[in-house]
Amino acid sequence: MLQNPFTNSPVRLAVLGLGYVGLPLAVAFADHFDVVGFDISKDRVAELSGGEDRTLEVTPDELKAAKRLTFSSNAEDLKACNVFVVTVPTPIDAHKRPDISALLAASRTVGAAIPKGGVVVYESTVYPGATEDDCVPVVEKVSGLKFNEDFFAGYSPERANPGDPNHRLSNIIKVTAGSTPQVADFVDALYGAVVVAGTHKASSIRVAEAAKVIENTQRDLNIALINEFALIFNRMGLDTQEVLAAAGTKWNFLKFTPGLVGGHCIGVDPYYLTHKAQALGYHPQVILAGRRINDLMGGYVARELIKELIRRGGTPKGSRILVMGLAFKENCPDLRNTRVIDIIHELAEYNAVVDVWDPWVDAHEAHEEYGLDLVEKPDAGAYDAIVMAVAHKQFMDMGAAKVRALGKPQVVVFDVKSALPKADSDLRL
Repeated sequence: MLQNPFTNSPVRLAVLGLGYVGLPLAVAFADHFDVVGFDISKDRVAELSGGEDRTLEVTPDELKAAKRLTFSSNAEDLKACNVFVVTVPTPIDAHKRPDISALLAASRTVGAAIPKGGVVVYESTVYPGATEDDCVPVVEKVSGLKFNEDFFAGYSPERANPGDPNHRLSNIIKVTAGSTPQVADFVDALYGAVVVAGTHKASSIRVAEAAKVIENTQRDLNIALINEFALIFNRMGLDTQEVLAAAGTKWNFLKFTPGLVGGHCIGVDPYYLTHKAQALGYHPQVILAGRRINDLMGGYVARELIKELIRRGGTPKGSRILVMGLAFKENCPDLRNTRVIDIIHELAEYNAVVDVWDPWVDAHEAHEEYGLDLVEKPDAGAYDAIVMAVAHKQFMDMGAAKVRALGKPQVVVFDVKSALPKADSDLRL
């Protein structure tokens, strides 16, 4: 049995934050250790205690089988633990600056509970240096303990992919790091107990932080390049998908597709890196250029749709438009940083009447997060235009004919994901 080498006692672990990252992690650790799953939301704790997970990342059977896992919103319950794993969100604010308020709040919670010899491991995406420069001092101040003498820190960036049944915690290599060589070994062993694919022990916490933040920055830039191709090819009257299919026959052509770039990682993480770079006096050009391109795609989709309506003799004002999908990706209820909202807002600027339909998304959450009232069932034959924004399985199972049947005879269909056959859509990226 793995022990905390600094307390010479069995690992008793706390996971702070029970969202898409924290809950699967807590369930996995519970196969080996006693685990307290902590969340500040009493509703979330009640839901999980009742055996249900609205994120759909963990099944009721998996929750039931996690016998060594208890859920709590009472910080006093953390005081029995000697290892703390922080998995809270790290979003950006309205000005696209890193918002680490939840991370600092979690650090205060850890500081009030961590014992001498305790270890705190952060999984949240941050800029290089955040763990040791921003989070650890909070734990140190609240606890009264001295860093790397009385308590220790680690970092193991999350690599969760919501809605993906093939890439799970156990089969994705986990990067690990610690504030001292001994801590690094302990953190690596801790994750090695639950990650079958293995671990990669980085030389420092800063290296692990930097690795995480560039993973999604690289993907963001690749998609931005393809989105820019799409903008150019549209002006040329070329079908981007046909061009990509042709180029993709070369062995070393990277196969990315155009689209909306949202979610909790790809559209957020680059700003953590650019924030740190700018603080050091370097102004990133390529990264921010890619972000600008990806951020404008929702507005572009809406404007192209409106132009097509006008070309067909319609008027934007009062036109009924159905947006199919609100989640940031298919077959997933995750609404975090969905860029479908950009399409909706842009269409509203033209005084169109927009219905949003997403069978995966919680209607209450959509209202709370974006002020939207989802339709449970679209009005068949009522729409002047349809935007298939997310290729949910339910939508794909309908087939193109049934999708078009939701609209009027001359309906304009914009297939953002190019999920339908080319002949069955009027516009696509």
